[in-house]
Amino acid sequence: MAAPKVESYRFGHMVVDGEEHTNDLILLSNRIVSNWWRQQGHSLSVQDLHAVFDAEPDVLVVGTGAHGAMNVPSETRNAIRDAGIDLEIAKTSDAWCRYNELQGSRKAAGAFHLTC
Repeated sequence: MAAPKVESYRFGHMVVDGEEHTNDLILLSNRIVSNWWRQQGHSLSVQDLHAVFDAEPDVLVVGTGAHGAMNVPSETRNAIRDAGIDLEIAKTSDAWCRYNELQGSRKAAGAFHLTC
């Protein structure tokens, strides 16, 4: 399976490989983790990213929502970097484009908050 490709994003909706998603999701090199929920809603914890750590990507692109409401605390940022994973954080409207750009040149994962 090729890495999932994001076709479009708008508030609350993301189309990946022709399939529409209306809940937050994680994209890994070989699968989609749909209906992704975080322990603390708008705060991304280390525990929320087990699938990412298991997949061992080169880079993780985090989409923080349409308005950037999801926070990535320093503890989480440090754990990602300590695992040898580069981290890029942006509003989801920019993050999905960056995730797509990285495909082919690096093993990229994406964690996307689709609403606020």
